[in-house]
Amino acid sequence: MKLAYWMYAGPAHIGTLRIASSFKNVHAIMHAPLGDDYFNVMRSMLERERDFTPVTASVVDRKVLGRGSQDKVVTNIVRKDQEEAPDLIVLTPTCTSSILQEDLSNFVARAQEQSKADVLLADVNHYRHNELTAADITFEQIVRFYIEKCKGNLPARSEKPSANILGISTLGFHNHHDCRELTRLLGDLGIAVNVVAPEGCSVHDIQRLPAAWFNVVPYRELGRPVAEYLQSVAHQPFVDITPMGVIQTAQFIRAIQQILTAGGVAVDYEEFIREQTLFVSQAAWFSRSIDCQNLQGKRAVVYGDGTHAAAITRILAKEMGVRVVWAGTFCKYDGEWFRSQVEGLCDEVIVSDDHALIGDRIAQAEPAAIFGTQMERHIGKRLDIPCGVISSPIHIQNFPVGYRPFLGYEGTNQIADLVYNSFTLGMEDHLLEVFGGHDTKEVVTKTLTADTELEWDEAATRELARIPGFVRSKVKRNTEKFARESGRNQITLEVMYAAKEAAGA
Repeated sequence: MKLAYWMYAGPAHIGTLRIASSFKNVHAIMHAPLGDDYFNVMRSMLERERDFTPVTASVVDRKVLGRGSQDKVVTNIVRKDQEEAPDLIVLTPTCTSSILQEDLSNFVARAQEQSKADVLLADVNHYRHNELTAADITFEQIVRFYIEKCKGNLPARSEKPSANILGISTLGFHNHHDCRELTRLLGDLGIAVNVVAPEGCSVHDIQRLPAAWFNVVPYRELGRPVAEYLQSVAHQPFVDITPMGVIQTAQFIRAIQQILTAGGVAVDYEEFIREQTLFVSQAAWFSRSIDCQNLQGKRAVVYGDGTHAAAITRILAKEMGVRVVWAGTFCKYDGEWFRSQVEGLCDEVIVSDDHALIGDRIAQAEPAAIFGTQMERHIGKRLDIPCGVISSPIHIQNFPVGYRPFLGYEGTNQIADLVYNSFTLGMEDHLLEVFGGHDTKEVVTKTLTADTELEWDEAATRELARIPGFVRSKVKRNTEKFARESGRNQITLEVMYAAKEAAGA
């Protein structure tokens, strides 16, 4: 079995807990051993929220294993029902506790008899699903449960155009800021927001979902199954175009225009699109400015979840003139869709969740900038390549206090800044050369993967440290490549000079 010491998408129970804790007055109980109960710490640290419903751990220990865990789980559910009075309690095992193969549906049935709250078992296969797919499944399960409760009494469509925003959740990449920007954009279009789910939504709000004219699904990873379900039971169309970048935001608005026109409301948003593109979004102007012309022909790699990696690839290639050497995603289950989105926009497509492979491919490509996750940011640091973080997995740096949406016209400005500032350009190149690089630490001589590690002697290490920082990693890789091809296991000054001569430098 392969030991995973870095995962781009967490285990399935994290996805379920993200959905449960996004809702108001929904309590999650995790049936798990000690060690799996880190969600509360992770959420309170990253989201900086003081008021959220914590997850309760029903701990599996040796005593529980000895006598069975049914009584403990049922007791914990009933106790939380009495203490917190939630509308819904969601029970989820983890990968570890799933090994026990317990009949948790029976536990839930027993607890439901003694609880005022609704009790659901998350219908997730913890061996086959990851955080993203489990979140999608749990979200649909909860929505389906409450819509079916009132299926014979669905609310009528609102008098004025309105929309639901589906897929905003806790621990999402810039989700709260994106939601604010989407709400503002819809308001500018004369469309009210009916319900935002699951973040900040109660289970009672779920029953109001059918009142909207249509649904907005900004992220590929969360919300589409719910939109498809609502389309089948409430005949609601949905827009699943991610409004990221000038081009896609315009397409997003035009898709809404088609829905409203079909619903009997004649609107024409072309003037709005033109005004927003020219005066609100600075990205269109900036991409044609002399500053952005410095990016023409620059080489970049893009990697992340499907939504953000595809959108950033499109923006770099179509809007900013950057050459994308390769674009990749860790969402292997959605690889076919990703390939269709970036086809013709990059030289190569990589669908993999192996961080070692991704690191090696970045090292081989030697791009001028990386756009990826926090893992690629750390890879970039080791390779002296700048990286802009554009996707989860993320940490505290990606929950900014200031307003930084990635969606809508304000999002285009944020992305333009991120892209431009992620490259080393013009005067910065000159200053790095003048001052011998911006780092004063002793150079790291280990390569990205263990199978390419070579020993550098003291003289060669000192010589490498004298090379300007912005080209040092390239010199290091070329020297090691020459050494391996020459059958050397140690790099000396002689090897460095020979490698330089071989390269014609």
